[in-house]
Amino acid sequence: MTRRNLAIKLIINKSLSTSGDAAFFSQLTEACPLHARQFFPAEKAHLIISSASIAVAVGVVGVAYGAVSVEAGLPVWFAPLLGVLVLAASSEMLFVGLLASGGSPIVAAVAALTVNSRHLPYGLAVSDVVGRRWPRYLWIHLINDESVAFAAAQRSQQSRRFAYACVGIGILVAWPIGALVGSLVGQAFDVTIIGLDAVFLAVILALVISALRDSNTRLGFVVGVIVAVACAPWVPTGVAPLMALVALPLMGIRQPTSAPESRNEASDG
Repeated sequence: MTRRNLAIKLIINKSLSTSGDAAFFSQLTEACPLHARQFFPAEKAHLIISSASIAVAVGVVGVAYGAVSVEAGLPVWFAPLLGVLVLAASSEMLFVGLLASGGSPIVAAVAALTVNSRHLPYGLAVSDVVGRRWPRYLWIHLINDESVAFAAAQRSQQSRRFAYACVGIGILVAWPIGALVGSLVGQAFDVTIIGLDAVFLAVILALVISALRDSNTRLGFVVGVIVAVACAPWVPTGVAPLMALVALPLMGIRQPTSAPESRNEASDG
């Protein structure tokens, strides 16, 4: 059996089994010719395919983002251009969402910058990846949740840079393209009829739900919602979500540990 046929057989077997990804990519790399293995070892192949999967998912979200931006009255070119220059999906979606609800552009920009402030610690986390010379300013533009997470999960600096580049470049390409497709779709169809507006809200909810596992986050979330809902009738459109930021300190409260109780139980025993 040739290496090409063996590689095809491994891919088919993977689609029909539940074996681990690491073992699969190792076997697939071994099935490839020697010159291909030198350029794409198992670890890099895994990162490339994972990066491509993330890029596709981000592109799908970008379609909803572009459609909603056009529905809000923004021009077709706005969402793709913002996607290239800002490249921060959650901030862009918040900005467009506030504009769509009738909020002030200044309030929307402040809210988006507040959300994007998380990139400050991200930059410290990947300082060794972006380098120190002038090209670092190009690499800094690729900082986002996914690229930083993938880079942090790698052991060697070379692997960190490769993971950061794969994920970052993939999102840089997929996000604006998705936004452009969505803008064109939103211009041609009613997004409420085809359901793209629901996708937009579902993505925001998905971003929040995973963080609610932490009790402090849940407390801050509930208090923030109460504050925002209470202020909504009395403040300009788009300001209520910013008022919810008063609940942020609650997320930093440390839960009491059970160490003293454990020591008391030990002493009683």
